Amino acid sequence: MEILRTEHLLKRYGKGNNEIIAVNDVNLSVEQGEFVAIVGSSGSGKSTLMHMLGGVDRPTSGRVLIEGNDIYKMNDDRLAIFRRRQVGLIYQFYNLIPVLNVEENLTLPCELDGVKPDPQLVQDLAGVLGLRKRLGHLPNELSGGQQQRVAIGRALITRPAILLADEPTGNLDTRAGNEIMELLKVSNRRYKQTVIMITHNLELARQADRILRIEDGFVFDGGRGMEE
Repeated sequence: MEILRTEHLLKRYGKGNNEIIAVNDVNLSVEQGEFVAIVGSSGSGKSTLMHMLGGVDRPTSGRVLIEGNDIYKMNDDRLAIFRRRQVGLIYQFYNLIPVLNVEENLTLPCELDGVKPDPQLVQDLAGVLGLRKRLGHLPNELSGGQQQRVAIGRALITRPAILLADEPTGNLDTRAGNEIMELLKVSNRRYKQTVIMITHNLELARQADRILRIEDGFVFDGGRGMEE
């Protein structure tokens, strides 16, 4: 079942001689439970594309549909609520709240939505992420890899329709980066979570089900990943 679709998605910055087209007429479809990697070099438009897929940055033209919802027909307030509930975002830099402990950072999206976190899900995620003994720790008491695990858990806590990861291993050493990739694969398989990962690293991309390439704002089929 299709969970995400874009139609003629375009993002333009500037005008006249200063015009830059960051994303150019992108049409793509992602199935529920799929793990898709979008590969591109710096400046290729991959982060701009991710921000539009996630409801963070409105396109110049075109449509983004998540579970059949045309998200950019929503006003800013409705879009913010939809994004908080249906889109999990993971960035290269963890964006944790320094005065909140691990459990409080994990459950922050629920608190912002006025919803009581599911205690069983919190414990389940903490176990999968290897954080059960760290729930009371502050971010500055964690390694980079552990902080990124918290960010993944925070993105999963609302059981979003899609999980978007923008260079999730880019700020980590090789070992921690490999661990984060394994966790993304676990979330994809265990929770049937749809994952879209933006990366410049082709070796990481090959661990996804499907690879898309982005060059100068255009998206191309990059073939299949290493399905297991």
